Amino acid sequence: MNQINYHHLYYFYLIAREGSIASAARLLHVTPQTASGQLSTFEKQLGYPLFDRVNKRLHLNSKGKLVFQHASDIFQKGNQLAKLLHANNEAVEQTFVIGITDAIPKVLAYDFVHHTMSQSDSVRFIFREGPFDSLISDLAINQIDMIIADRGVAPGTRINAHSYFLGESHLSFFASATNRDHHRDFPDSLNGASLLLPGEKSGITLGLTSWLEANQLFPKIVAEFDDSALLKVFGSEGMGVFCAPSAIARHVADFYNVVCIGEIDEISERFYAITGKGLSPHTLTESIVAEARGLLGKVSHG
Repeated sequence: MNQINYHHLYYFYLIAREGSIASAARLLHVTPQTASGQLSTFEKQLGYPLFDRVNKRLHLNSKGKLVFQHASDIFQKGNQLAKLLHANNEAVEQTFVIGITDAIPKVLAYDFVHHTMSQSDSVRFIFREGPFDSLISDLAINQIDMIIADRGVAPGTRINAHSYFLGESHLSFFASATNRDHHRDFPDSLNGASLLLPGEKSGITLGLTSWLEANQLFPKIVAEFDDSALLKVFGSEGMGVFCAPSAIARHVADFYNVVCIGEIDEISERFYAITGKGLSPHTLTESIVAEARGLLGKVSHG
C-alpha cells in the first residue's frame, strides 16, 4: 500500500465525524461531489471501503472505525500543537470526555471525579450519559476518553478497551420516611412490599432477584428503571422500596428524604473505569481511578 495521503485522510475524518458528506463539505467549503470524490479516492488507495452505505446514510464499518480512531489521534495532536505554538507555551485548555452509564448513581460519579477536576484548572471536562453499549461504541472511535460503569468489558470480546476494577459496595434498602411498615423486621418486611428494581441491564439485577428467591422473599415488583436517579425519585414519593449502593447511603437518605431500612452484604455492586486499550494511561484517568479506589476501599473496610 502507498503512503497515507493526509489530505484524503482529513476529508474522511470530517465525513466520519460529521456523519454525512454534505455536512463535511460545508466545513471544507467544497461541493458534496468534491468531498465524495476525495473519499472514494482514499478508499481506493487503502483498498477497503470504510463505510457501509445504508439507505443513503453512511455508517463506519470495522475498518472505518479503526481508521477514524487513528485519524482522530493524528488531528487532535495537530490541533494541540497549533494551540501550543499560538499560545507561546502558555497553559492550553484540554478536554477530557467521561461517559457515565445510566445505572451509575450520579453522586457516586461526582465523588469519583470532583477531586481530580478541582486539581485540573487547564482541563474542560465533558460528561456524557447513556447506555453501556452506546458509550463503548463512542470510546472505540475516540469520542470518549473514559467510561464509568457498573460492569467491565467481558473477557474475550473484540472491543478495543481496557477495564479498571475500582471496587464494590454492598446494597442498602430505602423506603419513604412516611411508610413505617417497612422499617421493622428487615428483610422479612420486603415480603409483599412494593419494590422498584434497576433495569435488566444493571449489573446487580440478576443477583438481587436471585437473593430474593433464595430468601423466600416475594415483593411486588411495580417498576424497573434504567435510570438510577429516576428510580430514587419514585422511591422518595412512596411508590416502593428501592436499593442503592451503601457507599452513598447517607446522601440518598438526606437528598431523597427516605430512610435506610436495612443492608445486605450478600450482593455487591461493582464499579469500573474503561479506557481505550493500547493507549498510554492518561494522567487524569490514573487520578480518577486512584480516587475511586480509595473511596470504595474506605466503604468496604469502614
